[in-house]
Amino acid sequence: MKKLREGFTTGSCAAAAALACCLRLRDGKCPERVEIALPEGRRFAPEIVAHDDGSCGVVKDAGDDPDVTDGMEVRVRVEPLDGDGEIEFAAGPGVGTITEPGLKCAVGEPAINPVPRRMIEAAVRSVFGARAARVTVSIPGGEVLAKRTFNPRLGIVGGLSVLGTSGVVRPMSEQALRDSLYAELRMRAEQGERSILFTFGNQGEAVMRALFPDWRAVQVSNELGFMLDSALELGVEHLLIGGHPGKLAKVAAGVMQTHSRTADARREAIAAQLALMGAPVTLIRDVMDSATTEAALAAIHRDGFDGVWKNLARAAKRYCELRTRGEIGISVAFADGRGELLGCCMEGEA
Repeated sequence: MKKLREGFTTGSCAAAAALACCLRLRDGKCPERVEIALPEGRRFAPEIVAHDDGSCGVVKDAGDDPDVTDGMEVRVRVEPLDGDGEIEFAAGPGVGTITEPGLKCAVGEPAINPVPRRMIEAAVRSVFGARAARVTVSIPGGEVLAKRTFNPRLGIVGGLSVLGTSGVVRPMSEQALRDSLYAELRMRAEQGERSILFTFGNQGEAVMRALFPDWRAVQVSNELGFMLDSALELGVEHLLIGGHPGKLAKVAAGVMQTHSRTADARREAIAAQLALMGAPVTLIRDVMDSATTEAALAAIHRDGFDGVWKNLARAAKRYCELRTRGEIGISVAFADGRGELLGCCMEGEA
């Protein structure tokens, strides 16, 4: 298998652009390239794009990672202030602003995470020492691309976040997805939410929020097991796990990472519960031969075994209770694509 090429984070690009801007202010000439040290130890030496307003930019190279910011310019303007003091950060066009508590930066601050802030500050200090300065970071076009990220769910408005902990982008990082999912759950927990609705995606969330409007929803993608562990860590007390049988039936078989490349078991889980209910072999065979969960749904309804969904919810509930060691109250609800509740097993039910 071809080794995927690594890239560099928006934080690394912003820090390099900040250094170039400071050198331009000091020397009267924009450098063609600068070099900075990254938190993980390697060096980053990008080409610099000079702009007439005095700002400097770095075009992000995300390597082989399908990052939405790949090929975008991270632009920085540094304004030295009078006297010694702190480095102030401002969000320029395309960089978001934080509007909800529970993230790594305070409400009202630009969405520039702590490690990129430290990298940018180190770059500015290396040229201007203790002098106070205002640093404005922009990502032209970021307002549009932010809609394809988790930012709207996290209460970050107006643009993208400037991210990075190591300074390096590692392609197709499952950890990056988990970090995003965890960030939203942590934010909700720090806001005092102790009852959370877990859904697998946008469609499931829309259906479940219509059925259970009093629950605050957090999407788990395919990472249910990881998010159950995270909920336990963060002190969540009650979870409602809901969605379409296409994902949730896997949980009834004990599958906690629901991506198709990891496991399936949908048909097997449904067939097992039907068998326990005394369903005819013809129905069980129809379910096992179904190419889609929708086809299995139709066959089950045709033969009058709709009660299987409550049994599947009960089975999924038991597995989730095992994963959380019985320390979180678990409810599970199955719903179809039309938004109809198929069956549920709520907290406290056997």
